[in-house]
Amino acid sequence: MIQIDDTLVSLDVIEKEFLCDISQCNGQCCVEGDSGAPLETDEAKKIEEILPIIWNDIPEKSKAIINQQGVSYIDEEGDLVTSIVDKKECVFAYFEKGVCKCTIEKAFREGKTDFYKPISCHLYPIRIDKYDTFEALNYHKWEVCKCARILGAKNKLKIYQFLKEPLIRKYGEDWYNTLCEVAEEWNKQKQP
Repeated sequence: MIQIDDTLVSLDVIEKEFLCDISQCNGQCCVEGDSGAPLETDEAKKIEEILPIIWNDIPEKSKAIINQQGVSYIDEEGDLVTSIVDKKECVFAYFEKGVCKCTIEKAFREGKTDFYKPISCHLYPIRIDKYDTFEALNYHKWEVCKCARILGAKNKLKIYQFLKEPLIRKYGEDWYNTLCEVAEEWNKQKQP
């Protein structure tokens, strides 16, 4: 682990390669799993605020879930997460030509909102574990993302490089620059 301020970053984040290949996986990370996407409290409120903006893009079966339980719920582990359909698919997911996409991100890209999407989605495959005095950033290795590992290796792109934008969004540019410096030094030491 690498410590930067009040975060601990797994070595996997600077050593492993990753580059999303949505043409191969079809966005399965928004469909597979046993819980919704982790949310921060302010994110659930923000999603409720933009709900009228994204409502027409949300599938009917998802609208029914949102009307019944809201945009989020507390899962079995006690975490606040996005609501899901049929115990798997995020309520904000929609399909376009067989590819799962996000209605929240769609609204952002169309300039309808300044909220990109939940930071846990933006940071994937990094998952953040929160503790009293620090946050731990860990690589979540999932079979669904095998094609992303292959494409990342082909392009020699490390996880932290692939996730530059969301890492800066979450922790700031100074934090990210420090991570890059530490990663470069670490990789130099590992070379024969």
